Amino acid sequence: MQTASKKVINGWAMYDWANSVYNLVITSTIFPAYYEAVTGDGNENTLIDKIKIGGFEFSNTALYNYVLAVAFIIVAIMSPLLSSIADYRGNKKQFLQFFCTMGSLACASLYFFDKDHITGGLISVIIACIGFWSSLVFYNSYLPEIAAPEDRDKVSAKGFMMGYIGSVLLQLICFVFVLKPELFGITVGKASQISFLLVGIWWLAFGWFAIGRLPNGSGVRGPHSNKLITQGYKELHKVWIELKKLPTLKRFLWSFFFYNMGVQTVMLAATLYGKSELNIPTTNLILAILIIQIVAIPGANLMARLATKWGNFNTLMVAVTIWIGGCVMGYFLPKGGVVPFYLLAIVVGFIMGGIQSVSRSTYSKLMPDTHDTTSFFSFFDVTEKIAIVIGMLSFGRITEITGSQRNSVLALGIFFIIGFILLYRTSKLDKNATA
Repeated sequence: MQTASKKVINGWAMYDWANSVYNLVITSTIFPAYYEAVTGDGNENTLIDKIKIGGFEFSNTALYNYVLAVAFIIVAIMSPLLSSIADYRGNKKQFLQFFCTMGSLACASLYFFDKDHITGGLISVIIACIGFWSSLVFYNSYLPEIAAPEDRDKVSAKGFMMGYIGSVLLQLICFVFVLKPELFGITVGKASQISFLLVGIWWLAFGWFAIGRLPNGSGVRGPHSNKLITQGYKELHKVWIELKKLPTLKRFLWSFFFYNMGVQTVMLAATLYGKSELNIPTTNLILAILIIQIVAIPGANLMARLATKWGNFNTLMVAVTIWIGGCVMGYFLPKGGVVPFYLLAIVVGFIMGGIQSVSRSTYSKLMPDTHDTTSFFSFFDVTEKIAIVIGMLSFGRITEITGSQRNSVLALGIFFIIGFILLYRTSKLDKNATA
């Protein structure tokens, strides 16, 4: 196959530009700090802040982890069905547009999240998370359709790089509101709420523009069935049967399951860890996350080049090894240690985008030649979501049991070690180890 036109490739990468603002502003920087302020008691000497929801009492940081876990469970359950229907009916573009709209509007609704609307705010968090991650199922499935195998590492990396650039730009705009609210006659809390509204507008506007440049799908099973749900599960079963015949792909999914459990949990929990466990000031915390995003741009590009030179599996094993060291570093970070936190941010940022980019392209190159790209990527997506659920629940539970998030961070290193071992075994199964 030939790689699609520059217009299509740029349009595909532009969706990363659009939705990555959710990952930065909502997942990583302003919202976690705002959530901590809204749900905390304001006393820095309190080790764990408690919050009551529906008669139950939770640690506020653990509750945040649990809420995200619920969202990922929903995504894991419904995405295989939706993706198989998209393959059958050829309407992945419509699904992508729907979840883009749903997620962006949910982000905008966080403008109303405050101490009096905690439950409603957490519901918006769940809906935004579902919109973001569900849209990625259909977005990722375009990769093997628009890029030739030899170009997929490069195209995948371009998407991540565009995402980092776009998200940093909006983050800087939000910075002006959050760090200098007096210029606009507002409070820091209101500045944060305005940031959430801007995320929704940015994601919706650029997302629709990007989706408009993507090709329309085409059904691969002839006339539409009146039993799409049944047909969808039949298609998933066929994909599962094919996976059994592809041992390298199957083993890679297992390795991805474990090391990505660590990657995604670190990304989702890092800000609250820095805020509540390390007592890093909010301004320094946001700057550290920005450093991660900026450093990730050359990191993703370098890892794409290394994958071409060293092979995908070898590149991933190097990245996972660095992640293991990062978990150990994170455990020993001193309270209030801004400079060590910055140094760890540089290390994590350099490999964060690269490991995701190369993982996605590796999977696309290991896939068989098939029209059911969305269904195949739904397995990739479900693997990722189940890993995130286990990672977030483990992180939250260990925190509640031990009273410290440090132990949770150290435990993530175990997931990376298992992932490394499985990656090594997969590379030996693949004779060329280049995916």
